[in-house]
Amino acid sequence: MSNNMRVVVVVIAAIMSFASVAYADEGTATYYTPPYVPSSCDGYTNDGVMIAAASDAIWDNKAACGWKYNVRCTGATNKGVPHPCTGQSVVVRIVDYCPPGCRGTIDLSQEAFSIIANPDAGKVNIEFHQ
Repeated sequence: MSNNMRVVVVVIAAIMSFASVAYADEGTATYYTPPYVPSSCDGYTNDGVMIAAASDAIWDNKAACGWKYNVRCTGATNKGVPHPCTGQSVVVRIVDYCPPGCRGTIDLSQEAFSIIANPDAGKVNIEFHQ
């Protein structure tokens, strides 16, 4: 492979990696605790613990059921826990609805929230994408 071709490949790879970041939505995440059934999407089916409830921002009249989101904490929403993020991300599946008054864009299971942030924070800023 010529040097020019290598440069082109590296540039294309760099552009593609930036494209995935550019398409992330921003919002907030909270968490809820067990029991996780019944759920709005799957009734009494046990969907495990890497799950979430969608707020009106993404619910779309149940169309969000089954959608998977990659969620990453980006920072604190209050001064209680100034650095809540763990630096990790988590993939969750939408199985429930977080009704009007929901405090976050995505209401994660307690287990999923604990992967991305300190639960003592209660609510964090996030980036998320399907």
